Amino acid sequence: MSIIVPVRNASGTLEVALESLLSQTFADFEIIAVENGSTDDSAVKLSTFAKRDSRIRPFSVEGRGLVHALNFGLAQCRAELIARMDADDESLPRRLEVSVKALDAEAALSGLGTQVELIRDDRPVSPNLQSRATWLNSLVTPERVFAERYVESPLCHPSVMLRRQALTDMNGWREGLFPEDWDLWLRMLESGHRLRTVDDVLLRWRDHDRRTTRDDPRCHWKAIVALKAEHLARRLAGVPLVVWGAGKIGRALTRELNATTPRVINLVEVNALKFGQQLHGATVIDFRTLGPPQGRHLLSAVGSPGARDNIRKSLRASGWLEGRDFTCVA
Repeated sequence: MSIIVPVRNASGTLEVALESLLSQTFADFEIIAVENGSTDDSAVKLSTFAKRDSRIRPFSVEGRGLVHALNFGLAQCRAELIARMDADDESLPRRLEVSVKALDAEAALSGLGTQVELIRDDRPVSPNLQSRATWLNSLVTPERVFAERYVESPLCHPSVMLRRQALTDMNGWREGLFPEDWDLWLRMLESGHRLRTVDDVLLRWRDHDRRTTRDDPRCHWKAIVALKAEHLARRLAGVPLVVWGAGKIGRALTRELNATTPRVINLVEVNALKFGQQLHGATVIDFRTLGPPQGRHLLSAVGSPGARDNIRKSLRASGWLEGRDFTCVA
């Protein structure tokens, strides 16, 4: 097995991260550690570890970005199973063992992630982030991952183990103004690959103020909406679309989907004050007048607590089948 670990300014956590890998119950692996333009002493610490344990193979890509580091690391991997971890996280001792056994037992799986425990050194983890981890930890079947794939990124990237062939089928990670991991999962799932999360907490996922998702423009909500729209437009080409929710996400998604060719014909709302309005080329309608699918595909874009399940129930009661007739995107 090969484990790709990008390293950038991780001096404070690198030793703990590497020790967590070197202490695994499954010991037949190599660590492809890709130093990516650090300005601290990460490179020195990495070199010290590599001298101590020959399973660590250090490389440098001189700060050319995370996606380049990941694809460079993939090219150096010598194994058929490719795992990931970040230099600020910690793998629990049985992570690799459990993941390998799960992939050996399920030949149809192209990859999997693990459940996670969120940690933070300076203060408690925020309730919003904890809620996301709880949702992530619930996606323990391929069907759940597939159904929720547009809501949030459905696998924890530093927890995953993937079959090499699945990664090369996708040409690795893709560069762009979007989260590279979420884009990879969408491409894999849309190509028929099956993914899931194992039913064990096996990664300690560290939160901190320098975390990429906090300030990287690739993780801004508008970039994420654009990513969803790109994949949805390709998947649902030529199908009349309806978006449930005329809030921030629903409006932005409609704008993206209707930017060139009108695709969204209606926005569904519960607020009577919005009925009849035109937003980005779509007419706002009362949810009670939606009726059966009739060749349309609906995108549920309401992310408030409990809304997704309530909308699912309402649509199913009207004859809409998830996957065929509607997709949850928030």
